[in-house]
Amino acid sequence: MSTPKVVDPAFQGAGQKVGIEIWRIEDFKPVALPKSDYGKFYSGDSYIVLQTTSPKGGAYLYDVHFWIGKDSSQDEAGTAAIKTVELDSVLGGRAVQYRELQGYESDKFLSYFKPCIIPMEGGFASGFKTPEEETFETRLYICKGKRAIRIKQVPFARSSLNHDDVFILDTENKIYQFNGANSNIQERAKSLEVIQHLKEKYHGCVCDVAIVDDGKLQAESDSGEFWVLFGGFAPIGKKTVSDDDVVLETTAPKLYSINGGELKFEDIPLTKAVLENTRCFLLDCGAEMFVWVGRVTQLEDRKAATKAVEEFIINQKRPKTTRVTQVIQGYESHAFKSKFESWPAGTATGNSGAEDGRGKVAALLKQQGVDVKGAPKSSTPVNEEVPPLLEGGGRLEVWCIDGNARSPLPKEDNGKFYSGDCYIVLYTYHSGDKKEEYYLNYWIGKESTADDQVMGAELANTMWNSLKGRPVLGRIYQGKEPPQFVALFQPMVILKGGISSGYKKITEEKGAASGTYSPEGIALLRVSGTAIHNNKTLHVDALATSLSSTDCFVLQTGSAMFTWHGNSSTYEQQQWAAKVAEFLKPGVTVKHCKEGTESSAFWFALDGKQSYTSKPIMQDTIVRDPHLYAFSIRKGRLEVTEIFNFCQDDLLTEDLMILDTHGEVFIWIGQCVEPKEKQKAFEVGQKYIEHAMSIEDLSPYVPLYKVSEGNEPCFFKTYFSWDNTKSVIHGNSFQKKLSLLFGLRSEGASRSSGNGGPTQRASALAALSSAFNPSSQPKQAIPSRLMIVGLQARVMDPLNVPLHWLPCPHLHSIQLRSRSRQSLSGY
Repeated sequence: MSTPKVVDPAFQGAGQKVGIEIWRIEDFKPVALPKSDYGKFYSGDSYIVLQTTSPKGGAYLYDVHFWIGKDSSQDEAGTAAIKTVELDSVLGGRAVQYRELQGYESDKFLSYFKPCIIPMEGGFASGFKTPEEETFETRLYICKGKRAIRIKQVPFARSSLNHDDVFILDTENKIYQFNGANSNIQERAKSLEVIQHLKEKYHGCVCDVAIVDDGKLQAESDSGEFWVLFGGFAPIGKKTVSDDDVVLETTAPKLYSINGGELKFEDIPLTKAVLENTRCFLLDCGAEMFVWVGRVTQLEDRKAATKAVEEFIINQKRPKTTRVTQVIQGYESHAFKSKFESWPAGTATGNSGAEDGRGKVAALLKQQGVDVKGAPKSSTPVNEEVPPLLEGGGRLEVWCIDGNARSPLPKEDNGKFYSGDCYIVLYTYHSGDKKEEYYLNYWIGKESTADDQVMGAELANTMWNSLKGRPVLGRIYQGKEPPQFVALFQPMVILKGGISSGYKKITEEKGAASGTYSPEGIALLRVSGTAIHNNKTLHVDALATSLSSTDCFVLQTGSAMFTWHGNSSTYEQQQWAAKVAEFLKPGVTVKHCKEGTESSAFWFALDGKQSYTSKPIMQDTIVRDPHLYAFSIRKGRLEVTEIFNFCQDDLLTEDLMILDTHGEVFIWIGQCVEPKEKQKAFEVGQKYIEHAMSIEDLSPYVPLYKVSEGNEPCFFKTYFSWDNTKSVIHGNSFQKKLSLLFGLRSEGASRSSGNGGPTQRASALAALSSAFNPSSQPKQAIPSRLMIVGLQARVMDPLNVPLHWLPCPHLHSIQLRSRSRQSLSGY
């Protein structure tokens, strides 16, 4: 029997609780960082970052990242990569592993340190200074990324600026954001989050903030101050293309097998079946690479595979932006599975098969001499909580699709749905003090005609447009009704057959009996719901074999009405059964019977007594954490980008987003989305569902909603820490973030920010003189001031009104420096 290897002391107890753990490589060993240093990364070091999550109803999941600073030695980087494999073995050999290079980090990694990470110079080997030892230094940063933003320090010089990017100039008393004329609105918005971060972390929340727009210099004090710091205004140059700007294209995947550290190209179709559980493979997709590890591969083979991929990247001269992700069999990511032509359903992360695989991995690694700590299951139980439901007391209207029109149902029939028909449901309600809100759906019966389904979609969309896109619009299939839909009806009964002309025509053409429910005929209905949000009643075959001891039933015989209580049914079900009987035949006398006390008339109506099940009917119990995606369609192919650790701020007003909760799919439409794109929302949602059916085992009949920004319902907001005050701010992403940062609520408000300080007009009185005056006290009764812009000078009155222009041909000879605080009185 082999003696277990001693696990690196730094990894003892790792992954035993939800959250982040970080180690730095010091003298080629991992050393745990104190939590107070989380988020601090030195460019001369390499780090290992473990993220432990607890999905609903499953075991812990792990993501391990090794971060390599730009000045880190190759030996340190190699140590980080190998130690990452060792940490994975401690965790049971099932972590997803990521290689992160400074400045090129993955969105997932950056999501742990919102809004950004700002690496510091130095490192462990060179002996870095502590923040207490450092003196404040003015720094210029370039900001890239409209979702996960990457910050890079550039030389504090005018030559670093360009018209295409967003820059942040962090000075001791004021932070400036310079928006290049061609910069992206969403990058401008994300940069404001960085400013807030800098203000809180390095300025103790006491610092002014100013926005400088490229090319807009007229009489803005902030612009004048900003350019003075660069020695005066002068034109800035065009952007020079660097490695940072190279955007790699995603290429057709190429598969390589890895044997003994050697890579071999496999020219075969990409299917899950080609991946052998005893081997490692490299999937090369150009911009990103995936290392797939079979669950019974040897530990040394895993280390060899990691080293071989590093050498492959160097030999192929791949740019630094190339991403490398390692996945373990049974825990493949969405991004990995989507590269394959086929990936059989039923292999979703966290299922019992994957858990069995994890156990085999742990056992195998232990045989190889690695002492594996068992990863505990989440201690948080999955609670059967009532989901967020719509406010009661609203107005409910239901229409049945009939030909090219919709026929309103009588109020007393609201709640009766025929499986051969399609319906439109509109619920108008008030939520708090807000204006009227709308919940609009079209319901599709399993036996409905294609023409009725198309007409239902068209008429519902027409109603959506007539209400200016305010309603939540949902497409709901029979059998997949979401809780908030079911809760509208007291009760909801799904009946066989149909009442529309379309359904009747089809059945006549087939020469078949319609089988439509009749109040005078024999009918058996199963009542399985136990609460307001799941009280669906289903019309089933009127045979004894349809009964179940776990449910209640309503039997209608034409002349009599029975309720039947299964021995394992609940009191709530029995109450619902009585309501259903009254709903179908108001005022009728109902005969109640318990299982085992049935009369001969009861069995006669069901064609005689027969055996039936006593086991509960299995419901769809798949539980999955919600995922938020941004998407684009390129060359007819849907490309999705996941937003990790998402929050309300990730819903950008210029975008359409997908929120997939597995039980429902939402298309969120920002206010600034083009009208044509808004109309395509359902098409994109359908493409996503088709894409996710094979990759994420999503039902093709999942409820699909489109939600407009500002009209989000409670059952959408529940997936976010929602702040209603953000919903009332108008404008593009940048304008909204600006208002939040400056504590404003209108587009025309001031752009200058301190700590509830002066407005733009008042601060203009201080203008350039405040930048040069050694006194921090505000000047009183200033009759006029000099505003320097380019090669001209402008005389301003105290209210910022231009009086006249004065030529200033020798401006370049005037030496202006903000730190010298020279007075302007001499000019």
